[in-house]
Amino acid sequence: MNPKNDLNGFLVIDKPYDMGSTQVVSVLKHFLQPTKIGHAGTLDPLATGVLPIAFGKATRLIPYVMEGKKTYQFSIKWGIETDSDDLAGKEIATSDKIPSESDICAILPKFIGKIMQKPNAFSAIKVDGKRAYDLAREGKDVQLKARPITIYNLNALEIQSNNATFEVVCSKGTYVRSLAHDMAHALGTVGVVTMLRRMACLPFDLTQNTSLDDIKSKKITAENLTLIPMENVVQNLPKISFSAQEIKRLSQGQRLSLRKLEKNQTPISGGIYCAEVENKICGLVKKTGVTISPEFIWIF
Repeated sequence: MNPKNDLNGFLVIDKPYDMGSTQVVSVLKHFLQPTKIGHAGTLDPLATGVLPIAFGKATRLIPYVMEGKKTYQFSIKWGIETDSDDLAGKEIATSDKIPSESDICAILPKFIGKIMQKPNAFSAIKVDGKRAYDLAREGKDVQLKARPITIYNLNALEIQSNNATFEVVCSKGTYVRSLAHDMAHALGTVGVVTMLRRMACLPFDLTQNTSLDDIKSKKITAENLTLIPMENVVQNLPKISFSAQEIKRLSQGQRLSLRKLEKNQTPISGGIYCAEVENKICGLVKKTGVTISPEFIWIF
């Protein structure tokens, strides 16, 4: 058995079309042999774009990546609807109505802000311990409840005779296929997603992309792989400065009294903070009352 590589940090893969997120992880496992690996934010097999991959200690920061805003570009073809709201599904409805450019632009503001969205049955949401898409593929009737999401921005990028391309900035939990379905119905027609590409999953975007083909061809290996540091994921959180001795104590699981910290602090409310030593982020801590407790210290 080959020894595992102690990789710690993040990688951005531009997920190829018709490849599942777990398949990408399997390829990386095979070629890079990391001690631990995971992905943040599943992409449909027919979707492409930003798939953040966490290695080693960075896997503990996946929840923070999941919380970040997402940016997608997607195209809708008007006049056809499938049970999965994309080209992989079975046709279930058609319409002769093709919305005009003015109609399309008029409905966009209705989807901006906090809205309720009902995910498609062919989604990764778990129902009684099983993925909804597995149940749907078995022919079972899957009814998912609507849930709150936030759409920060929604713009039309290109409008053609029978299709249109959009860009959306949204919160976690947003299903773009469901958004496209609801937009089509708001226009009095039906539609299907023909293209879906994730442009960003903050703090990551496609400018940080590493080619999966370069890894498969061994042009990039565990020895020359450049990973994105863990602190990049949490750098926007508020920060508390500590001495090296205090960080060591936190790394050993000890709690610290806020009143006895060595460094002068600005007012600190409750919640999660980055722990800094000499302006370098080295972990996460939680402030509760007058106590600082370690959440995850990765450097000491």
